Amino acid sequence: MKHLFLLFGIFLFTVGCEKDDPHVPHEEELITTVKLIFTPTDGGSPVEFIFKDLDGDGAKAPEITNGKLKPNTTYTTKISLLNELESPAHNITKEVEEESDAHQLFYNVDSSLKLAATYTDKDSKNFPIGLQMKFQTFEASNGNLTVILKHEPNKSASGVSDGKLDNAGGETDIQATFNVTIE
Repeated sequence: MKHLFLLFGIFLFTVGCEKDDPHVPHEEELITTVKLIFTPTDGGSPVEFIFKDLDGDGAKAPEITNGKLKPNTTYTTKISLLNELESPAHNITKEVEEESDAHQLFYNVDSSLKLAATYTDKDSKNFPIGLQMKFQTFEASNGNLTVILKHEPNKSASGVSDGKLDNAGGETDIQATFNVTIE
């Protein structure tokens, strides 16, 4: 009988010491809209690129507003991430900024597009975030610019700090592709 009480006590102790809060997988925020605003550093009107997908993976194709950039021009760029299914629209950009150690935006530029991207913002560990960027255009060209928001990428992996997605890992929160014309 003593052994039974001893086994029962060990069982209760073991169960009582288990972690109460199991790992909860990342629940991604719904991002319906991505806005990129390119502002020429030498003055001039901003150029907006907008990706809006109000039905997510539904049957409707996203609405995309593409823009034209000037050649041989430097632009500062800010991104806005929104959930426009809520009223008023929920600003996801603030959450990405607050959780910047766990997020990074990647900007993949087609080889046909003469455009270079540089990160201008950093998280608390001095890794890039991508909410604020600098873009340099070169000669006239056309191609796609794909913006990808990753949750929990491996920011210390080879090339990730330079914006290379290959070794980033993590989960994709949103991916938006814009057709960019430089003329």
